[in-house]
Amino acid sequence: MRVWLGSGQQPDWPDGTAVTIGNFDGVHCGHRHILMRLRQEAGQRGLSSVVMMFEPQPQEFFAQQAGKTLPFRLTPLRDKLDLLAASGCVDAVYVVRFNQQFAAMQPMDFISQMLVKHLHTRYLLVGDDFRFGTRRSGDFTLLQSQNEFVTEHTPSIVVEDVRASSTAVRMALASGNLAYAQLLLGHEYTLSGRVKHGAKLGRELGCPTANVHLPALHYALNGVFVVDVSGAFGRKRGVASFGKNPTVSSGSLQKLEVHIFDCEDDLYGQRLQVHFLHKLRDELKFESLAVLQTQIFADMEAARIWQAA
Repeated sequence: MRVWLGSGQQPDWPDGTAVTIGNFDGVHCGHRHILMRLRQEAGQRGLSSVVMMFEPQPQEFFAQQAGKTLPFRLTPLRDKLDLLAASGCVDAVYVVRFNQQFAAMQPMDFISQMLVKHLHTRYLLVGDDFRFGTRRSGDFTLLQSQNEFVTEHTPSIVVEDVRASSTAVRMALASGNLAYAQLLLGHEYTLSGRVKHGAKLGRELGCPTANVHLPALHYALNGVFVVDVSGAFGRKRGVASFGKNPTVSSGSLQKLEVHIFDCEDDLYGQRLQVHFLHKLRDELKFESLAVLQTQIFADMEAARIWQAA
């Protein structure tokens, strides 16, 4: 799978492309049905299958511009690209930087410059509620009226009477229902990052942790979790704290710290994948480090004995 970063790059698509556009946050069950449909249409038409998405996601950009709290993000860009590649349905991903200039683009300019000139679009698959261009003035009807490509709408996928959507996954994660989130996603909820040096407080408390560096986004998770961790050592069980560490920190950034059972490896600089399996408890502010230490050991024991239903 090829990745193109930035609208200034000019991909070469001599035979044209089948394109879908969206955030693809989480790459959930609904997304995978869209990707399979895109692959099928691309194959039948002799086209390359391409996903166009935006970084930052439009809602994040507008929230930041307005000085509001960022909306929840499920997957940072790198994890999103890994999931798209794993689908086996995508030839290329075209990542467009979403900024003020792009947000102000007229709908017909988006069609002529992005879809026709850059991507050589011959087939387009988007939701019938898809809006684009300045003030969201472009719509599905405008896309369908174009002669350069065929436009069709994406299907909705229902899981246990709920439409599979990034919003539904975010709600499940925010409520700590990881089993339902996994059902909607079709895979374990996973975040990845490199291990960086931290304050080493976990080591002092008898529970050394790997500090997994994540992009500074707003994540739906908060609390202490049973996790599996994948790295050069294979896959091992562990316990993770994901939050702002209120007992020892007054910062606002969420931090992911993982204690991996039966692992003595030097992890600094390694990229780890953290698979969230079960929420043990909410994040709490403890009155002392001694009370925190007692709770940490209780969390470790609970994670060791937890078994999926």
